[in-house]
Amino acid sequence: MPLIRFDLLEGRSETELAAILDTAHQAVLDAFHVPPRDRYQIVYEHRKSRVRIEDTGLGIPRTDDVMILSITTRPRSVEEKTAFFRILTEALAEKCGIAPSDVMVNYVENTDADWSFGNGEAQFLNGKLGTPKAS
Repeated sequence: MPLIRFDLLEGRSETELAAILDTAHQAVLDAFHVPPRDRYQIVYEHRKSRVRIEDTGLGIPRTDDVMILSITTRPRSVEEKTAFFRILTEALAEKCGIAPSDVMVNYVENTDADWSFGNGEAQFLNGKLGTPKAS
């Protein structure tokens, strides 16, 4: 974990989607220092007429490349979060040609008791998964 939901406009190729997912995962590794196979990503594609992503009055331009990443995760430090914003947008621009102005991120924090990775167990609570160092 974290679990990342990508909401994007439909129409990207499989290659483009793979690049977005791989790029976002590398940003997670770099910012949050999680294990390489700690990867949980879900893509939701929407028709253009079903999406309104504005800018809260900040004057941020949006294109059809716009996306929202909703990240559900254990608590992260302000430094980790801001590093993720920067690493993610720089990498998406470089590797995928997606402008930083088209990337919106939302964090939802929860606790160890809120996660089961399968088998009806709470692996953070039963000791099968360790608790990472404090941020």
